[in-house]
Amino acid sequence: MTDGWNARPAPPPAPGQPVPPGSPWWSDALADPWRDPWAPTAVVLQPARSTGGPPPEPVADPDAPRRSYTPILLICLITALLAGGLGGTLGYVFAVRGGVATGGGSQLGATAQDPPAAANRAPDSLAGVAGKVLPSVVTVRVTGAIGSGFVVSADGYVITNDHVVEGADDTMSVSFSDGSTAPAKLVGRDPQSDVAVIKVAKNGLTPVAMGDSESIAVGDPVLAFGSPLALVNTVTAGIVSAVDRPIEAGDAGTTRYYAAIQTDAAVNQGNSGGPLVNAAGQVIGVNSVIRSVGGSETEAGNIGLAFAIPINQAERVAIDIIDRGKARRTVIGAEVATGGTSTSGARLRSVEPSGPAGAAGLKAGDTVTKLDGHLLEDGTDLIALVRKYDPGTTIPVEYRRGTKTQTASVTLAADSN
Repeated sequence: MTDGWNARPAPPPAPGQPVPPGSPWWSDALADPWRDPWAPTAVVLQPARSTGGPPPEPVADPDAPRRSYTPILLICLITALLAGGLGGTLGYVFAVRGGVATGGGSQLGATAQDPPAAANRAPDSLAGVAGKVLPSVVTVRVTGAIGSGFVVSADGYVITNDHVVEGADDTMSVSFSDGSTAPAKLVGRDPQSDVAVIKVAKNGLTPVAMGDSESIAVGDPVLAFGSPLALVNTVTAGIVSAVDRPIEAGDAGTTRYYAAIQTDAAVNQGNSGGPLVNAAGQVIGVNSVIRSVGGSETEAGNIGLAFAIPINQAERVAIDIIDRGKARRTVIGAEVATGGTSTSGARLRSVEPSGPAGAAGLKAGDTVTKLDGHLLEDGTDLIALVRKYDPGTTIPVEYRRGTKTQTASVTLAADSN
């Protein structure tokens, strides 16, 4: 018995002997020089049997000619051209129905079903604020000059700058954002504060909303309205760059002082008297002065340094003008030295004994270094800051007498004019 691991195949037939049936050898096997007489395998050809399955795939002749791809490429190209033509046609049809086709009286722009974009602006957006304030802004036309102003009462009172209406006569008029015009007359002016009030001969006007200039902070967004260089209905944007900036300005012998709101909103000649508003659309100042590097007033232009009178001060002056015919100025009851001082602070040249400063114990020769927490550089700062307060306001002051620093509380008063 054996498992066949060392089984030997049957030897090949002897030369000349017939090959037995079923033998794996061929007739001349012994004469084949490449044979292995002891090879463990044998090649046996089995007769073909029908399995009933599909016939085997024919083997392609490698020498046969290949099929051309040209018809396929032509079909793809024609299909792409037809698709592009159909898409262009459909796009044109939809464009015509949407109202953007040209020629032949076709409609341009949005259809009637789409509201104007401006109508969708939020009320608290810059565009919303501008739309709210513009109807209350006016262009003031005086002989040989143009300025701005804003309506503060439904019956026609308008606040503007004193230097805008200087030299005004009966020909003064205003124009509104809708293009309508109306004559105006001067109610009163205060050259030292640069505030004036005019009255427009028109009722049913829309007054502005008044804000609080004491509540603003550096960095707050602002909009400036007016007619710079006669470009009416102009709105520019910026931020509050500084508050309580002491300003001394004026010409022709009139010196104006106020603690201004500084902004970088673009302001030019013609903006004077227009409103400076906060993000809520409330007026916080009256555009009045710009800083420029121009050599003359006619060359002055915006360089991002504009100044506005705080609305709290301007409103108080305007009410005085309307109610009393003239404005009261807030004073401290002392004369100060301006310019050329060697030390910081406002040096008091003289003090009225019965005035606010004298009643608080200040004397001539004292140097006021702080007013309500504001550092003072010179006498101009003291005058400008005092005028921002209402008469009767009590404020703390810090002053230097000799080598000692002292404090006092001063109750400001209105001048006697």
